[in-house]
Amino acid sequence: MDQIQNIVMVIAQQAKQASYKLASVSSDEKNQALLAIAQALDEHRDFIKVQNALDMQTAVEGQCASSLIDRLRLDDKRIDSMIEGVRTVAELSDPIGKLITSKKLDNGLELKKIRVPLGVIGVIFESRPNVVVDVAALCLKSGNAVILRGGKEAWHSNQALIKAIDAGLNKINFPLFAVQMIPINDRLAVNHLCRFNDYIDVIIPRGGEGLIQAVSDCATVPVIKHYKGVCNIFIDESADIKKALDICHNAKVQRPGVCNAVETILVHQKIAQQFLPKLYENFNEAQVEIRGDEKVLEIIPAKKAQEEDWATEYLDLIVAIKIVNDVEEAISHINCYGSHHSDSIVSENKSHQLRFTKEVDSAAIYVNASTRFTDGACFGLGAEIGISTDKLHARGPMGLNELTTYKWVGIGNGQIRK
Repeated sequence: MDQIQNIVMVIAQQAKQASYKLASVSSDEKNQALLAIAQALDEHRDFIKVQNALDMQTAVEGQCASSLIDRLRLDDKRIDSMIEGVRTVAELSDPIGKLITSKKLDNGLELKKIRVPLGVIGVIFESRPNVVVDVAALCLKSGNAVILRGGKEAWHSNQALIKAIDAGLNKINFPLFAVQMIPINDRLAVNHLCRFNDYIDVIIPRGGEGLIQAVSDCATVPVIKHYKGVCNIFIDESADIKKALDICHNAKVQRPGVCNAVETILVHQKIAQQFLPKLYENFNEAQVEIRGDEKVLEIIPAKKAQEEDWATEYLDLIVAIKIVNDVEEAISHINCYGSHHSDSIVSENKSHQLRFTKEVDSAAIYVNASTRFTDGACFGLGAEIGISTDKLHARGPMGLNELTTYKWVGIGNGQIRK
């Protein structure tokens, strides 16, 4: 066994032991832990910003994309947001031990189906250091031990945040090794983590397409994929123009470097001549680069879109625009090129709205609203461990309930099976 494998195995074993203890920790104790973490984050604020500045400097010197630099940034506003997020999770109802359903058999045996933690969750992520805090808070509240492995681009920030979390948990009597971070940048650490079936219950990768594919390919542990966000908005012929402009602007411009930002806008042919010039003016002012199909190029100035543009997650001020014949073509395009994340229709036609919501195969579907709402906080989940684009176990924002499974408890009085 090599040194890296040994280090990761020890961390995994420690997490497994912690998970058994966490299963019986009370809601009050978990909430105390979360409030202690929130306080520690505030107390470590200056240290966190200093360490984050090192990552930011490296990213700027490396001429990283502006979207990556934005995801890395931890200023006072974002630290405040993390603290508030932890406190919000503390206020949420604890799902563990909740009765899902119950029944009594003819022989008098009472069966109860109750929520329990998944156990040990491995989270592999890139870029965004706030993931450390969101994931730690959700996993602790749902009674799970968690092993984090962040990207090298946020190395100093991640270490500062885990130090603050440890400081908070050390102030109270809380199970050791409930939250751990792999202190190794080598990708071999990820390969080993994904194969420790005896200790890890599920792996959740959060990041680019390459990371998710690499984790899925090497893992023997179950994986819940949080795939790229190729989000689409369809502007129907019946769309309210002002609504459509506001929604497209918000979905692309407000924060382009996130997975729920729109990447492709589909426009019904009957409204294109009226809508596209106004959208061009809006996007041009916001410095959004437009890549359009041949029909779009006949109406507004744009770069010619290539086939790969329809399936690209830009995470930047770039958008692909295509003119479609009808709602059927829009749905077909989204199901073919989208990533099953979040898609929206802007329409006043009820039958088109209904067809879109039924036939588009994505985790979140919107009618006359921005795709930017696909978010744990916006959904009232406090935070999320990520946006699952899978169909099994969890789909969409993963909050506390999605970090649980269930067990059957049978309560009898001497019943035997005949």
